[in-house]
Order: sequence, then structure tokens, then C-alpha cells
Amino acid sequence: MALALAVPAGAQAALPAGFWGVVANEPASPEEAATLREGGVEGIRVPVNWAAVQSSPGALPDWSSVDPFVRSAAEGGISVLPFLFGAPDWAVHYEGIGGGAKAPVSLPVQNSAQVASWREFLRLAVFRYSPGGSFWTENPLLPERPVRTWQIWNEENYKYFAARPSPSQYGKLVVNSFRALRSADPGARIVLGGLFARPKGGNKKAAPGRVKRTWFAARFLEQMYKTTPGVRGKFLAVALHPYSDNYKQLTPEIEELRDALKASRDPGRALWITELGWSSGHPSAANGYNKFEKGPQGQARELRGAFNLLRAKAAAWRVKRVYWFSFTDSLGTCNFCDGSGLFGAGGSPAKPAWSAYKSFAR
Repeated sequence: MALALAVPAGAQAALPAGFWGVVANEPASPEEAATLREGGVEGIRVPVNWAAVQSSPGALPDWSSVDPFVRSAAEGGISVLPFLFGAPDWAVHYEGIGGGAKAPVSLPVQNSAQVASWREFLRLAVFRYSPGGSFWTENPLLPERPVRTWQIWNEENYKYFAARPSPSQYGKLVVNSFRALRSADPGARIVLGGLFARPKGGNKKAAPGRVKRTWFAARFLEQMYKTTPGVRGKFLAVALHPYSDNYKQLTPEIEELRDALKASRDPGRALWITELGWSSGHPSAANGYNKFEKGPQGQARELRGAFNLLRAKAAAWRVKRVYWFSFTDSLGTCNFCDGSGLFGAGGSPAKPAWSAYKSFAR
């Protein structure tokens, strides 16, 4: 409470428009979208999985996995931040990363065919959701809220989204994405994929004969700048996923990234927190006492602590957006996703964390 009282009365008004958002694992109903908007949610971050949109080479795009998100957001008067990821196996080979999971061996930049396919996917997304796009012409009764900002990939420094994370490959992906998006919409802007702040083992070198599967965000970012000199002017903001045991650890994780930007001669670059959250689940021996599981009141406590901190430090850290992960619980998608929502699965009931969220966003 003392921290909340220390925030100047005008701090909330000084925050940038669009500051408060949520990550959506499922489309909101019209009623849920209205609830989110009334609670102060300004933006929804949604997945756009290339593999789901184009299941075979040259196939006409299937937007059925994306349209419901865009529709519900438009109905609720909420902006959409799509994150584009997930190379299909016809474009990029996959390999095992442990535990039966697989991920793309590389990002789609290794040959001309991959580059051309990825760039065409991006252009198709623009033609669908940007100003005058086919989604809006097919839904003339919806208020048009076109997408102009696109997030490229997700946690590109972590093995679940890139089996062999590579700063240089990611830099090339950003440059190619910039060219593709701008060719279709000269006003399009890019946000870097959300970097996992400190994944386990990310600060270590790979053992001889082993593949490096994770990088700390700051190191990955520095190497991206070094290996791709032309990347600097191609994006609006860096994005971070500062998952941690508790909100007090956000400060070193964010300041570590800001130091990397300073070292890369880009100290003024904006920062978007495109995932942040804890679970309302109860830690137990059965789940290994998962550090992200805090119980309903603990989840709300972490949200308040994190939001107080980010609101107070928004100007110093150049934080322009914060997206809570997530809107609803989502079973089986990660080791704490079954309790990460502000609402339970299916959109209800609301949790104490939602009341805490509204106290900031409204």
C-alpha cells in the first residue's frame, strides 16, 4: 500500500494511450469484450499462427483461427496486437527439444523459398486486417479498427518457439518482415517478439556438441544488433516477457534490458511488456510447487505490485504497453496457464486479480 501511495496523483493520466492490455488465449464474446473495455482494457494481444493459416504451400489462407479475435475486439472497441509466429513444417523442419515437444529448427530465413513464403504470409495478413482489408469489407457493420502494428514472432530466444535460437536469424527475420509489411501497408509498424527475460540456462554457453537452446533476453538483443546492422530502424519497440518469482524481480530484469539497449547505442527505444503474469493456482507438491502459482489473492497481490512498479517507472524505463497474461485460464498450454487468467476458463468467474486490474486501468 505504501508503494501505491507514493505514486504521484497525475501518474495515471501521464501514461500513454493504449497502455493497459491483456493476452487473449481465446476470443472474447461480445459481453466479455464489453466487460474488458469497461474495466479499462485498451488492447488485446492475439496469436496468428502461420501453420494454422497456411497448412500447405501455396494454400489460400484460412483466417478462421484469427477472425473471431479481431471481431470481438472491434465489437468491444479494443485494439489488436497480433503476434505472428509458428512456421509450418512444409516451410521449416522441426526437431525435438525434450519432453516430446518439437520446434522449428530455424526461423524462416535460411533460403529464398522460406523468405518468400514468410513475406507472402505477412502480406496476406495485411490485406486481411489493415485499413480497407478484406476482413472489414466482409463485415461492414463492424466498427473498423485496422491493424497497423505487428509483433514478429514470440520468445525467439527460447527453445519452444525456435529450437536453436539465433540472434542473427532473428535480425534477418525482422528486416524481411519490415520490407514485406511496408510493401503492403506503408504505415505498418513492427514490435520485436517478446523476449523471455531470463529463461533457465540462458546465461550459459552450450556444452561441447550440444545446441544452445535458450538465451537471456539482454544478451540475445545485443547480439541481434551486432549481427544485423540494418535492423535498428526497422522496429518501433522492443518487447519483454519478464516472468519471475515475484514482482520485485521485475526491476533487475527490465534494467538489464535497458542496459543492453544503451550498450547497443539505442537507449531511447520504447519497451512493451507483451506478457506478464502469475497464476491463481495453489502451489502443491503435485505440481512441484510451481513458482508462478500464488493462489487467487497472491495473484492479485503480484499484479498490484507489478502494476504499481510499472506505472511509477513507465517514463524512466520508456514502457509504452503492458499486457497481462492472460484474459482467461487456458488448460494445458503452459505450466501455469490453467490459472493465469483474470477470469476462469470460458470467461467466468472474475478473480480478485480482475478487480485489482480495473483499479489501475480504469
